[in-house]
Amino acid sequence: MTVLSPTITLNNGVEMPQLGLGVWQVADDVAQSIVEHALSEGYRAIDTAKIYDNESGVGRALASTGVARSDIFVTTKLWNSDQGRATTVDAFDASLDRLGVDYVDLYLIHWPRPKARLFVETWEVCEEIYASGRARAIGVSNFEPEHLEQLVHAGLTVPAVNQIECHPRLQQKVNREYHRAHGIVTTAWSPLGQGTVLEDSVLTSIANSHAKSVAQVIIRWHIQLGNTVIPKSVTPARVTENFAVFDFELSDSEMAQIADLDSDGRMGPHPNLADF
Repeated sequence: MTVLSPTITLNNGVEMPQLGLGVWQVADDVAQSIVEHALSEGYRAIDTAKIYDNESGVGRALASTGVARSDIFVTTKLWNSDQGRATTVDAFDASLDRLGVDYVDLYLIHWPRPKARLFVETWEVCEEIYASGRARAIGVSNFEPEHLEQLVHAGLTVPAVNQIECHPRLQQKVNREYHRAHGIVTTAWSPLGQGTVLEDSVLTSIANSHAKSVAQVIIRWHIQLGNTVIPKSVTPARVTENFAVFDFELSDSEMAQIADLDSDGRMGPHPNLADF
């Protein structure tokens, strides 16, 4: 019997698997095989983006798998240069074409780019896409509370998801609390800290006590925090291992030990400085 991820209910009632596969930095010709493998192992959420340049590979996997499209939660993202009322719909249509689907489950604005001052009007177009039924939910990525507040103050739809860098050394407690208060689900990108925390002695000790890997402990930590999480790997055995996190639980003491690892260890750019 295939084990499936638990789901989280988004603020519009859509169910999103809590654990999915991210394909950032996965070559298009590799994306098909690794997504096919993930789906065979029980993954039912795939996270891609236009800028990853692998939507076509993901689409080939969706077409070849025996898993029904309705059972797979597909997320993709609008790239920064496509923000704006005149360009957002065309970019969305192009993503659907590359994916070979007629809808996505979640469409995200990839970065706020606050200096460009386009994310509010871009969000209004995302609302129109959502209303058309071609995205089952809409959200954002890398938005700070101050950016989310602009959407709230404009009387616009509250994003279903905010996908942010989050791992034991950048736990984003302020952002996650804002999300909880406003009914926004936190999705963690780079959830393993791009491998920088895998040798941590605290995490290693916890992993040994459960006969699990450090990566599995971190993914389990995200699950118990209530995050959705999208670890990336191009190694089939690692993809399989990352999904084997539903047969153990971290204690309150272990969760507290991991909480103490927070050190503002940001690896990507700060959203207010990311203007690429």
